[in-house]
Amino acid sequence: MQFVATEHQHRRLNPLNGTWVLVCPHRTQRPWSGQQEKAQKNELPDFDPTNPLCPGVTRPNGIQTPAYESTYVFENDFPALVEQVPAPPNSDDPLFQVAPAHGNCRVMCFHPKSNLTLPTMTSAEIVVVINEWINQFNELSSKYAWVQIFENKGAAMGCSNPHPHCQIWSCSFLPTEPQLKQERLRAYYATNDRPLLGDYVERELQRRERIVIDNPDWLVVVPFWATWPFETMLISRNNNKRINDLTLDQRYNLAVTIKELTTKYDNLFQCSFPYSMGWHGAPTGPEHAHASSAHWTLHAIYYPPLLRSATVRKFMVGFELLAMAQRDLTPEQAAQRLREVDGTCHYLDK
Repeated sequence: MQFVATEHQHRRLNPLNGTWVLVCPHRTQRPWSGQQEKAQKNELPDFDPTNPLCPGVTRPNGIQTPAYESTYVFENDFPALVEQVPAPPNSDDPLFQVAPAHGNCRVMCFHPKSNLTLPTMTSAEIVVVINEWINQFNELSSKYAWVQIFENKGAAMGCSNPHPHCQIWSCSFLPTEPQLKQERLRAYYATNDRPLLGDYVERELQRRERIVIDNPDWLVVVPFWATWPFETMLISRNNNKRINDLTLDQRYNLAVTIKELTTKYDNLFQCSFPYSMGWHGAPTGPEHAHASSAHWTLHAIYYPPLLRSATVRKFMVGFELLAMAQRDLTPEQAAQRLREVDGTCHYLDK
């Protein structure tokens, strides 16, 4: 028998972290009788007097959210990381290792209106969001080794507040995923004298099998090694290392790209498509200030859970938790579906 990627199970390597994903495309034929989610709808009002992220509403800690008119950033009322905390004692036992962890957690509201999301905002409004991401990054990166900008969208991804917002966690240490990428990217550069993701962009442009969006500044692909059904990676094509490297034109094109991608997501199953996304770039802080970042390429990753429809999601359980990541439809099939769906007109506007 001849191998056919869309029919036969196989494994694919993620060169960014050294792990493998199992691809089982024949499983798309199985009937679904498992849990079904409620479709993510956007039936919120512009203003909700009970939502603490809305302008003028008092938060649970008694602080009143100001009457902001654009973006708004504040210190998380219930942070996972704080700066002033006692350090744990040193341990000489290799089985019980601990290390200090200091940091900062912030919340950033994208817009004063509760019923908007990035795909339903204008490109100009998204540029304001990007500019504030960069303002926050500039401030925090001078002190912290890692600044993680991320958005959890939708209840299916654990988002506890529907108001359009993201979070920014800053760490005194390099977290696990960035640390793995740092090691793999550095090793590839040492061998090839080229950044791994720079080479990857060139290969994807040659093959054109997994491209979703392609413009002079940004490439959006379903990665060859994607784990989640409609996972995408948004990659800088201008050798940018960190988000604050972006020029004004690149920021605007990023806003257009984000709007197109998230509109495609919403239009795919005609729902407010849930996802977790975040930015990865070269480490920061005093420890990395003078280190080479030639091996890095700025990129964002989108991890959406929906599998077959607005109500059927992918669960990472069982084999995925105990053995290795597994996906059903191939990245190429996912990319074709995202590529073909409209990214210019949101389904709510039709």
